Amino acid sequence: MGKTGKIVTIVLWALLIVSAVLIVSLMVNLSENDTDPAMNSWVNSNLIWAYILTAIGAGIAILAGLANMVTDKKAAKGGLISLAFMGSVILVSYLLASPEIPQFIGVEKFLNDGTLNESVAKLVDTGLYATYILLAVAILSIAGMSVVRLFK
Repeated sequence: MGKTGKIVTIVLWALLIVSAVLIVSLMVNLSENDTDPAMNSWVNSNLIWAYILTAIGAGIAILAGLANMVTDKKAAKGGLISLAFMGSVILVSYLLASPEIPQFIGVEKFLNDGTLNESVAKLVDTGLYATYILLAVAILSIAGMSVVRLFK
């Protein structure tokens, strides 16, 4: 194992130890009382630690992907094609989406407290259209591969 491997191992052990200490401290301070400040403090600490670990993991994944893209031109081309495809799916979904607020039982509550407005409705509609488009692409690719295999 090289020098980098040893450093990574030490960092991973340090992260594991911090995580274990936080989890054990949370478990020790659990109580039936929802307003217990000690318990709430440990819950918040564990949530913040989870956010930190998620950000670190996402950052490392992005940096590794960028490093791979710089060193491997074929991977860069594939990655850029994938990004362009996802961007086009999102753009088409956004253009198809409607800002109209859906009517359902209890909609007034969401309108009154401001959690549902035209921009939120449009973003939700965009997500739904993107899901439908990607589902259709997946089904068509599976069916297409089956047909291609039949003729081979």
